[in-house]
Amino acid sequence: MSQMTNQTKKDNTYANLFLSFLRLGLTAFGGPAMIAYIKELSVNHNKWLDEETFKDGVSLCQSIPGATAMQMAAYVGLRSNGLMGALLSYAGFGLPAFILMLILSVAYVSAHELPFAVSLFKGLQVIVVAIIANATYSFGKGIFKNYREILIALISAVLLWLGVSPFVVIIGAALAGTVLLMNTGSPILPTDIRKSSQREFKQVMLLFFIFLAGLAGLSIVNIKLFKLATLMLKIDLFAFGGGFGSVPLMLHEIVDVRKWVDGKTFMDGIALGQVTPGPIVITATFVGYLMYGFAGALVATMAVFTPSFLILAVVTPFFDRLKTSNFFMRATKGILATFVGLLFYATIKFASAVPWDVARILFVSGALTALVRKVDILYVVLIGAVISMIIF
Repeated sequence: MSQMTNQTKKDNTYANLFLSFLRLGLTAFGGPAMIAYIKELSVNHNKWLDEETFKDGVSLCQSIPGATAMQMAAYVGLRSNGLMGALLSYAGFGLPAFILMLILSVAYVSAHELPFAVSLFKGLQVIVVAIIANATYSFGKGIFKNYREILIALISAVLLWLGVSPFVVIIGAALAGTVLLMNTGSPILPTDIRKSSQREFKQVMLLFFIFLAGLAGLSIVNIKLFKLATLMLKIDLFAFGGGFGSVPLMLHEIVDVRKWVDGKTFMDGIALGQVTPGPIVITATFVGYLMYGFAGALVATMAVFTPSFLILAVVTPFFDRLKTSNFFMRATKGILATFVGLLFYATIKFASAVPWDVARILFVSGALTALVRKVDILYVVLIGAVISMIIF
């Protein structure tokens, strides 16, 4: 027993957390599918968590904003080695995606107008339509339980099409969920925390104030980077439903409202995000680099991952009580339903930017069929890239 305890402590060091998730992050393709590998690493191999604690983490990470797999990496670090463990596992898991996306962004700026690159991205734009359409189908299949959820999704899509801000739509959906989806009973909210949780809470608050100080400093040093950071913060704060939840929000704010990049370029960024490990929200790195170079890429990436990390760190000690709250769970259902509507809107928006012909229709049909049949998204993108350079 003593030997097992010592081994557990050895495996639970900060360095091992970081390196373990760094290695896992190098192959983190497939988004939420990575949760199975995180479980293998943390529950079966290293025994940092027991299975019940891990399952609670999955429920929590699906209920709050942010990319689910990234959140689970932070959750494992937090439960096994406190706030510093959460920071290291989170950074380790996301670092490979950031580095590779930065390299691809540099290459894109240099080569996207070359003939082979034009052909490549003509096909990848079609694949992006298939990817978002499949995400809409997958989310809808898993979320819709009754006509009320379908109604919330449809109304959300219509409102977004009419020009209503997606942030307003999300808040409205949360309120609608508490009314339309709730039966009876009063919300049960957390009323107390243990001393250990109080200490963790104070550490998170310290981290939060350090972040605010950094944000304030950025507003003084470079107002453009500050505006980029605050936009990415807002996107992550409302990105319920995993990484794909950020896509319609980015589309609205970056393409439609601010017009920082056009729809075609944004779709190219999403396509590049699918050949990198990590969540689709890493597209923020691409946008940041196109806007302001390396500084923009770094600021956008840090900003788009920070709110969800802080929320996870704050909410985790309360989750045992929070998951029994009728109010919380019904509001979450409303938010998840509205994201199906927002993803449906994004699918239509992306599809309308493609000059459809017979070749593209066949191409998107093949890609969508492969995705629905659970072919790994990385294979779909890579094979699609080769076909694109041949036929376009």
